[in-house]
Amino acid sequence: MLRVVSLTLVILTAAVATAAADPQPGDDLATCRDGRAETQARIQACENLLNADRLTGKDKVMALVVHGNALLNKRDNDKALEAFSTALDLDPDNVLALDGRGIVRGRKGQDDLAMADYNLAIQKRPTFGPPYNNRGIIYLRQNALQSALDDFNLSIKYAPKFLFGWTNRARVRTLTKDYDGAIADFAEAEKIDPASPQIAGNRCITYGLMGKFDQAFADCNGLIEKQPKNGFAIINRAEVYMMKGDLDAALKDYNAALQLNPNSVRAHSGRGQLYERRKDIAQARADYRAAAYSLTRFDELDVARARAIAQARLAALTPQTPAGAPTGRRVALVVGNGAYKNVHALPNPPRDAKLIASVLKDVGFQTVISVSDLTRDKFFEALKTFADEAEKADWAVVYYAGHGFEIGGVNYLVPVDAKLAADRDAETQAVALEQVIAAVGAARKVRLVMLDACRDNPFAPTMQRTLSLKLVDKGFSNIEPGAGFMVVYAAKHGETAMDGDGGADSPFATALAREIKVPKVEIRKLFDIVRDDVWSVTKHEQQPFSYGSPPGREDFYFVAGK
Repeated sequence: MLRVVSLTLVILTAAVATAAADPQPGDDLATCRDGRAETQARIQACENLLNADRLTGKDKVMALVVHGNALLNKRDNDKALEAFSTALDLDPDNVLALDGRGIVRGRKGQDDLAMADYNLAIQKRPTFGPPYNNRGIIYLRQNALQSALDDFNLSIKYAPKFLFGWTNRARVRTLTKDYDGAIADFAEAEKIDPASPQIAGNRCITYGLMGKFDQAFADCNGLIEKQPKNGFAIINRAEVYMMKGDLDAALKDYNAALQLNPNSVRAHSGRGQLYERRKDIAQARADYRAAAYSLTRFDELDVARARAIAQARLAALTPQTPAGAPTGRRVALVVGNGAYKNVHALPNPPRDAKLIASVLKDVGFQTVISVSDLTRDKFFEALKTFADEAEKADWAVVYYAGHGFEIGGVNYLVPVDAKLAADRDAETQAVALEQVIAAVGAARKVRLVMLDACRDNPFAPTMQRTLSLKLVDKGFSNIEPGAGFMVVYAAKHGETAMDGDGGADSPFATALAREIKVPKVEIRKLFDIVRDDVWSVTKHEQQPFSYGSPPGREDFYFVAGK
């Protein structure tokens, strides 16, 4: 799905490399030094020199910064942080490295450390525009609008030809209802690049808030005509329809955005607001749940604002448990995906899922939804159905067996009809783990997700790196579930789980099915035992891993005993 490009990434690219002159052929050092060289050629030249360990002093610092910038664009944040930090060890006064490291730290949710880097860069070179812009973006994400405006003013002062300084200031002015000032800023941005999607996409909202709906739709429609799958523009047009009061047209756009990307936080949050206006509170809560939960500490600006709205409205609309309501209700969704259509099939997951579903019924779960070989649309449908059940339960448990992996920092479960020809297809073809977390999120006490899915990414050998995203070929990434949630991986993050040999159930499913039936084993202890059992039976090749925990003031048992 096409997106409006990330604000901070472009800044560093503009600061480090600008297009133009052809480098001297075969001269990596000259190309690496040439700030006017074509960006990719310069990156390759610098990386060649770094790999050959042929650089020292200022040249090595410069090459590390160029390399760090390339890693930023690949979303390989850990290696980018290493590159910028190494550059700063060699040259603590390098403002490009400080600015780049600030971007990495911001992406990791370390806003205080990012601010420290930007502040130091500004202290060392007060006329350097990018760190003002990047610091302003953090302020904007934190809703500190005056501080953001001050920084964008300085970014424009010191880098007047930098388009994103103008569009960012326009966004702040829109939020502070200085609509004329925002329109003027967009006009300045057009002088720099009249074709930039940032201008039409954001100005659409400004015109909508001004009540100038014809101009608003002209901007959004023009962008959508050029980029029919631009979810950013489709959602913005839906917001303008909401402003106009045309809820039917807004709903059509939100549904279109979610058909493109069922994991879209902005579309779920916006549609939740629409349903709330229509007094359809159950549907509003369902959408707010889908937008509210995050497993990382960082969201892009628009996503952060949409998620904050969803969290606030979900809290306001979540009913309190009425006096006398039945307690102790436990529900589960068990999914086994094995009959993959576009990669090799997995024989074990449907069998593993059947085993776990049977055990959960045996230990007294009132509702166990057991499904296998789900397509994308059926997977999301199952999650929605289960979330409705979870709202009425104390325990909500999901067990998933099938293909699963991490791409670009997001963990995905893979439907059987997924066609992941390119890395960017994951967000539209697969199911983000956050959507599974959302499905269990309505339960009152235990919210548990078990993932027997840390297998090799079968799409990796042929998957195109069209977005230059970091691609993990095996396993899931580290996560940070919120309070009251527990996520159990069949294998430690970044590692693969075994399917079982000769038709046997997987080691994780086998151990889990056995230990669940043992009376009076508290849930946290149970998964410690499962971990040890799997570690032993796989001869130290697979180690399950748990994140988060149920509420701490109560013990929870699959079988309470007497």
